[in-house]
Amino acid sequence: MAVKWTGGHSSPVLCLSGSKEGLVASGAEGGDLTTWSEDGTPLGHMQFQGADDVTSVLFSPSCPTKLYAAHGETISILDVRSLKGSLDHFHVNEEEINCLSLNETENLLASADDSGAIKILDLENKKVSRSLKRHSNICSSVGFRPQRPQSLVSCGLDMQVMLWNLQKARPLWITNLQEDETEEMEGPGSPGQLLNPALAHSVSVASCGNIFSCGAEDGKVRVFRVMGVKCEQELKFKGHTLGVSQVCFLPESYLLLSGGNDGKIRLWDVSTEVEKKQKSPMKHIHRKKTKRGTYTKQDGSTNASVTHEEEHGKISPKLNIEHGEKVNWLLGTKIKGHQNILVADQTSYISLYPLNEC
Repeated sequence: MAVKWTGGHSSPVLCLSGSKEGLVASGAEGGDLTTWSEDGTPLGHMQFQGADDVTSVLFSPSCPTKLYAAHGETISILDVRSLKGSLDHFHVNEEEINCLSLNETENLLASADDSGAIKILDLENKKVSRSLKRHSNICSSVGFRPQRPQSLVSCGLDMQVMLWNLQKARPLWITNLQEDETEEMEGPGSPGQLLNPALAHSVSVASCGNIFSCGAEDGKVRVFRVMGVKCEQELKFKGHTLGVSQVCFLPESYLLLSGGNDGKIRLWDVSTEVEKKQKSPMKHIHRKKTKRGTYTKQDGSTNASVTHEEEHGKISPKLNIEHGEKVNWLLGTKIKGHQNILVADQTSYISLYPLNEC
């Protein structure tokens, strides 16, 4: 059964981030930002002027007291020890920001917005170093690749996934998820089939930097491998009955969380498929067996957390949580030394699920 973190917000929570020291930050509708202790106690709160939704929050890995927050078209840099005002702020996006990503050297911050643009902010010189404009609709998610500070991936509601290198102003590689799907469905002589549009909602890059995942409106989770200046799809499976709103690789592993509009949260181990073609498997990979467990819903019914009965393409979920609410954000983070899943949804509280060692 989920532990509820309450008292921090009065409107739906939209985004989450965790620091290396166990602090958690959450952003909500109406300009609300809250920081939390490891036991779920609200520590600090601030209300941004203008009441724009706080759509993305991001802790600095090297400076755990520094927090980046996107609200409306603005990025604010905060000190979580004192949320009375921002240390700095930038207005470089023309429309509402949906996602922030920081590169490994922490000198570049990417912000993806509703216009489809990705602004690359040079934090040292406090100016935009690149403006990446190739998405023809909302750019919903962006992620720098670990160990490659000049490379990032993005996805959008134009159903496109892109690989970028910041030395160039254009993407190195693009795939259209709907076109790929149509080609598979339309075999020789087969009539075209109308499918749920593969609007791409979320990307997450694994710690190795070469593997990333994308969740889309068609309910499918896709896993790609970066190979130089192009990518190959390694895996595709039906993860949810409705759109996949969030995907999130756990640190230092190929364990992938997915959350959907169907109110389900699932954990997948994609290491077997990924390692078939990987000559040098990622270090520190955790592949212990998942313990069996049960989560109880608010109505008293239970759902087994581990399932092997339902096949999802070539892969079955290692963990299945019947959360019951549409997922806005997923965060896999260690709290008091134990791995947990934090969930933001349509409610004003945060749900915590302990994750047994995998």
